Amino acid sequence: MMKAFLILEDGHVFTGTSIGSKKEIISEIVFNTSMTGYLEVLTDPSYAGQTVCMTYPLIGNYGICYEDQESLRPWPDGYIVRELSRIPSNFRCQDTIQNFLKRFDIPGIAGIDTRALTRILREKGTMNGMITTNENYNLDEIIPQLKAYRTGKVVEKVTCSEKKVLKGKGYKVALMDFGAKSNIARSLNERGCEVTIYPALTSAEEILETNPDGIMLSNGPGDPKECASIIKEIKKLYDSEVPIFAICLGHQLMALATGADTKKMKYGHRGANHPVRDIDEGRVYITSQNHGYVVKAESVDPEIATVSHINVNDGTVEGLKYKNGRIFTVQFHPEASPGPRDTGYLFDRFIEKMEAKKHAEE
Repeated sequence: MMKAFLILEDGHVFTGTSIGSKKEIISEIVFNTSMTGYLEVLTDPSYAGQTVCMTYPLIGNYGICYEDQESLRPWPDGYIVRELSRIPSNFRCQDTIQNFLKRFDIPGIAGIDTRALTRILREKGTMNGMITTNENYNLDEIIPQLKAYRTGKVVEKVTCSEKKVLKGKGYKVALMDFGAKSNIARSLNERGCEVTIYPALTSAEEILETNPDGIMLSNGPGDPKECASIIKEIKKLYDSEVPIFAICLGHQLMALATGADTKKMKYGHRGANHPVRDIDEGRVYITSQNHGYVVKAESVDPEIATVSHINVNDGTVEGLKYKNGRIFTVQFHPEASPGPRDTGYLFDRFIEKMEAKKHAEE
């Protein structure tokens, strides 16, 4: 077993064994608290530019089931686990995590105390780190490199290269792919919608020319403020008459496009058990989440939008509904995968908005 080291920018060093590729990476270190669904986490494009630590102690016990992927490849820069199951067991299993990471050249480290790592990240906030197999590492050289690392413009790295269509007989939905998980398009398609998936840098004009019944803004990685040109296009979509539903990064970009502000959270929300209160209904839903930035509640202009959902744990903004009645956005993932499907009804609400617009035009 080859030794591997996880070095954090505050000087902490964890020693474990190398899994996956042997290459050296510098990345932002985040943690995910999901107990299952590790393949969906690995293939979620929102993790581009980050290394994910799984807090659940045993990962890989049902192997890799390709049909559960949320995109065609894994996106994290690195992967951190307490214990990796060497012999997966499941009737759907087609591969092991070890092979999967190797095939896509993603390095990882196993056998470290992931609880201790998570406590550091919770107390000090998300920080950068390095995974290396070099036993002669020099902290004095590495720590300045770690402090200098930025995830940068990752949306352009994860978006699709050309538009594609999922056929359907119902409403026509334009899905902006900022790093969309497959289950967003699938959730719409299952409800009869014809979904056209567009690359992130597509102009608003090109989308509006096709006269869609609704527009969906997807999840995605990185700091929303890095997406300046996309925000300009979203402002044009906001000014159109088309119903819009936005998730995660899409929700933040719509907020920025309408004059609100976002900030980086201390350690973000990543997991499949985050309680969110729907303010209108007074109901709490358990949601799947993956975000490190949040819309600042005090920055939302009440003439434009109001907060519709809040996080029960820390009171942060989890959803906005816009005064024009056509647009609603959420920070969590109603498409789940992995996690609870409690909020799948939001896709039905989107279809109702498209229906209402159709009837208004008739």
